[in-house]
Amino acid sequence: MEIIKKHNVDFTRIFDIIAYQREKYPNAHSLNAFSNGQWRSISITELQERVDAMSGWLVGQGFAKGDKVIFMPIMGTPQWIILDFACQQIGLIVVPVHPTLREEEMETILLETEPKLFISANVGLFEKSGAAIRKLSIRTDLFHLSQGVPGYFEALDLTKNINADALKTLRDNIREDDIFTILYTSGSSGVPKGVMLTHRNVVHNIKAILTLLPLEPGERVLSFLPFSHIFERTTSYGYLAFGVSLYFSQTKDSFAHDFKSVRPVFCTSVPRVLEKMYDFMQEQLLRKNFIQRQLIRWAMKVGRAYDEGHLLHPLFALQLFLARILVLSQWRHMLGGKIRYMVVGAASLQPEIGRLFSAAGIKIVEGYGMTETSPIITLNRYEPGQNRFGTVGIAIAGVEIKIDQPNEDLEGEILVKGANVTQGYFKKPELTSEAFTSDGWFKTGDIGKWEHQRFLKITDRKKDIFKTSAGKYIAPMPLQNHFAGSPFIQRCLVLGFQRPYVTALIMPHFAILEAWCREEGIHWTSPAFMVHNIKVRAKMQQEIDRLNQLLPNFQRVRNFILCHEEWSIENGEITNTLKPVRHRLVEHYQSAIEKMYTETT
Repeated sequence: MEIIKKHNVDFTRIFDIIAYQREKYPNAHSLNAFSNGQWRSISITELQERVDAMSGWLVGQGFAKGDKVIFMPIMGTPQWIILDFACQQIGLIVVPVHPTLREEEMETILLETEPKLFISANVGLFEKSGAAIRKLSIRTDLFHLSQGVPGYFEALDLTKNINADALKTLRDNIREDDIFTILYTSGSSGVPKGVMLTHRNVVHNIKAILTLLPLEPGERVLSFLPFSHIFERTTSYGYLAFGVSLYFSQTKDSFAHDFKSVRPVFCTSVPRVLEKMYDFMQEQLLRKNFIQRQLIRWAMKVGRAYDEGHLLHPLFALQLFLARILVLSQWRHMLGGKIRYMVVGAASLQPEIGRLFSAAGIKIVEGYGMTETSPIITLNRYEPGQNRFGTVGIAIAGVEIKIDQPNEDLEGEILVKGANVTQGYFKKPELTSEAFTSDGWFKTGDIGKWEHQRFLKITDRKKDIFKTSAGKYIAPMPLQNHFAGSPFIQRCLVLGFQRPYVTALIMPHFAILEAWCREEGIHWTSPAFMVHNIKVRAKMQQEIDRLNQLLPNFQRVRNFILCHEEWSIENGEITNTLKPVRHRLVEHYQSAIEKMYTETT
């Protein structure tokens, strides 16, 4: 085994984090997974042993530095962590792909990367991937992680001795600037492009957040976001550096069980999770009796007035205490009862929701990042006065931000520099060149501005801003968030490019809508029929009118289409980070959109 020098341990490559934890605060419950009715732990020492064994097997099979290995995970697991580190320390380049990839996206990635090994989470993905590999006649070994089924990756169970000296030589040959992963992102453009990240890129990001998150060695955290995303993958590396006990949620269906059995103090999340919990409270308003409804409304009113950056007036502090006990504590209870902190990223969070959860005792901070920046660029802080709801926070250490060509409202494209920024896109030099300014700034494609001098606020995507035929510029993202403030509206896509006025595609929140229909004595059938119901449309029109009153005339939604089907990743209507894909949605609803504008005109 490699001898670690005491009191002088650091990490410059990602796989060094294992030795870093083993020296600073060795954790006997470093990684945890639910199996056969209980949580089972892997110690940090055992983790290193399994990683080394896996590396030894990979070398024995002839894999060499620079070879590409495709992972197709769903949730994170100790197995994926072991595979990831095992590949890293011998120089294999991991290419995580989303299980929801469309066929043409998968083919592009296979042809570009020419992987030597492909490992999927289960048999279904194994068969889907195998079909694509056979179609393209690509020579690659294909496995899955479903134990006891043909095609299972049995190398995970290896415990045999390996050549420690040979492995050390390979590990020592890995440099900070070596590419360790390629992550394919298409965003809302639909064209896959492989973001190349080095050890230095991600290590910079991890070290920047080590002083920002209030985590102590041994505390429990829960991971439930997809492991194919750089956000959760980098966070998992960070958890190891913190020395906390990382628990991996089993499936989306086990979400409630996992939180209640693990009782974590911290997790990362996407806005949709908080929105669903907020929607639960909105549903309660329609299901409870009059007194209970009044109590919930009062508690949420108190929560909306909460501002953790200011000293609380004694009367308000008493009201907040009562609101937490009587109503708002339900959210903490749903998350296990011990949750204190949460970082939200990947999409925009409604400020009202962040404020309400913080009022409930779960301190929410929002951050901003991209795959190309490993991923974190900015983060709100947990210290008093360092968190501004509605912004994505302050730049992390070592990251520079510039607002390019600001307009009269001081908004412009966000440019970024720092050690966390990608070298570019795999086999796409033209795209790489386009992504950077002549003096080396990375163009994020997001529009933003500064608030309170140092807090960054994202106002839209550069390519999504459009002009109506009346000559008015429309930034759709803030409008979409504005209309999603209605409990009856789950998603919204604002339309109007080269049209005389603004309209919208609206996906109703059907659970709340159904509860409202029962309250009003309206017979509920199915979403496909209810979106055409006169009374339902009248209710949705009432919500639109109410929200329109808060907008200038040219930004008001004049007509809308109610979508009866959930927008899905599989149909390409939303990205893997749940952002709407504008061109795809417009394409799917083209005839309805044309009819809407014709009828309104």
